[in-house]
Amino acid sequence: MAKVLMKGNEALAEAAIMAGCKLFFGYPITPQNEIPEYLSRRLPQVDGGCYLQAESEVAAANMLYGAAGVGERVLTSSSGPGISLMSEGLSYIAGAQLPVVVVNMVRGGPGLGGILPAQSDYYQATRGLGHGDFRVLVLAPSTVQEAADLVMDAFDLADKYRSPVMVLGDGLIGQMMEPVEFKKKEKVELPPKTWAATGYKGDRERSIINSLYLDPLELEENSWRLKARYDAMGRDELRWELTNCEGDYDVLITAYGSTARICKTVIETLKKQGISVGLFRPITLFPYPYKQLRDAAQKAKTVFCVEMSTGQMLDDVKLALEGSRPTQFYGRTGGIIPTPDEIIGQIEKILKGEEVDKR
Repeated sequence: MAKVLMKGNEALAEAAIMAGCKLFFGYPITPQNEIPEYLSRRLPQVDGGCYLQAESEVAAANMLYGAAGVGERVLTSSSGPGISLMSEGLSYIAGAQLPVVVVNMVRGGPGLGGILPAQSDYYQATRGLGHGDFRVLVLAPSTVQEAADLVMDAFDLADKYRSPVMVLGDGLIGQMMEPVEFKKKEKVELPPKTWAATGYKGDRERSIINSLYLDPLELEENSWRLKARYDAMGRDELRWELTNCEGDYDVLITAYGSTARICKTVIETLKKQGISVGLFRPITLFPYPYKQLRDAAQKAKTVFCVEMSTGQMLDDVKLALEGSRPTQFYGRTGGIIPTPDEIIGQIEKILKGEEVDKR
């Protein structure tokens, strides 16, 4: 298929349809509004497709629960405040072992914040999405093409693990326009959805979609069952990218999403000056590629974490390194995007043995 020029939000919406998603439930919030806008036009063109703008994010989350419970591929999208409202429903969905795909195009916060891009929902996505012992697999694209590819992957991963999967972008990824090729995916062998509540005809056990366990032993068993799946994700689904890490480098940058794109420009600029800097880009934020970052950091004197937040991924960077390398951090937040020149200035300070600016 030829490449087409598309806005990020629209590209990932089309990718969801190509992945077999026929149902969308959500509520408008900037900077992801092009996703529901696009799907409101496209899904009625799909056989069996339905777009429904719910009365709230709370309602949308419960609609996801019902649609996923009958085995359908279903999508929602929002931004930080909307994801917060969905959090109770997403915990129910995880507890009931249902596959859904959630897109979060992050805006600045906390509170109402602003509509400009940020990476300030990292904790929300990887640590505190909702109550109880549950996690979601989190994928972080850095290009429009990758956003489309990862959305398609997310539906397979959700079905594979019977778990919610989140694609975590930011306003920059959602609003930028780039050429996209919608690649035909190879068929992935997934377990049949024998658990789906599609009507009891006496030919199998009754399907009960539930996250309530009054017997504490049954509840504990379900929690450990979920934990085993998260452990399997950590073993089998880790994704990361290395840039300019073949030789020696004094500084290893770690960044994800849009920030990693900026850091790649930094690397190319410094290379022309004879300064070698590497980049470690996690693509899965949960599970986080701890060992892979630790291995990449062995050649560096300093690890430099750059984010569009006050330093949320920095916690995972420090966990990965286990004190084996000094770590410095530079962040911009509130919708301010760090420039290549800013980051270069901070790296020059690191090379001089100085502390970087706090912002």
